[in-house]
Amino acid sequence: MAASSRSARETRRRIQQMEAKRAMRRDQESRRKRDNLIAAGAGGAAVVLAVVLQLTAFAGNPSQDEYAAAEAGLSSPSASAEPSASPSAQATNGPNIPAADTAAGQTFTGELILNASPLGVELNGTDAPQATAVFKSLSDEGYFSGKTCHRLTTGETFGVLQCGSPTGDGQGDPDYTWGPLENTPADNAYPAGTIAVARTGNNAYGNGTQFFIVYKDTVIPADTAGGYTVVGKVTSGLDVVTNLAAAGITPGSSDTDGAPVEPVTIDSFSLK
Repeated sequence: MAASSRSARETRRRIQQMEAKRAMRRDQESRRKRDNLIAAGAGGAAVVLAVVLQLTAFAGNPSQDEYAAAEAGLSSPSASAEPSASPSAQATNGPNIPAADTAAGQTFTGELILNASPLGVELNGTDAPQATAVFKSLSDEGYFSGKTCHRLTTGETFGVLQCGSPTGDGQGDPDYTWGPLENTPADNAYPAGTIAVARTGNNAYGNGTQFFIVYKDTVIPADTAGGYTVVGKVTSGLDVVTNLAAAGITPGSSDTDGAPVEPVTIDSFSLK
């Protein structure tokens, strides 16, 4: 009986590990071109587990221990807990990244024009000085003109439009990454109108040129590095994004996450 019991446990262990590996392979294939990640939160243990695995950057396929750790985390969620900092080889920004003190304490207002339709925007240099300095610098350089918004999500509690990839397909510029995280929501909630910074998963210094506009109240689980820097807000014209979302998506990584059916181009992004 003891041998039979051990055999059953071993069989369950192998099945669990294989399921985790298959899930990771599917996720890696669907997201291999995505350099900057933001992930949706949804109800149900299976969906939460998928999010946990999606957000975790394993060197290879997940081991049994890694799978078990992710599964165990489902039994004790802690939305209010302080996220632990992710180890990073990069602890400071390079000379090509504008200094935070160029925006500290300042508020910048302006206009983001998508497909000839304007959105009023405001960036908060008090709560997110480094992010504000970066996006003010990029806008002054005209970086965003002609860039696209490559990703749109339409989940029940996950509605964002992601823009600013230098390649137009979600990849970032490896020579333009910065940190740290700033002004991240303690409750993982991003209200409609939020403008936040997209980044590579589990990396507090993985911010780049991409940002996302939240067009409906959204929950995005923090990863091992934390949440996503809230750099500002839309002050008018949010219906522009809502209407783009209503036009639908071409499903990519899921039925509610893909490219906008109506291509979205940034005509200009100006701040003063």
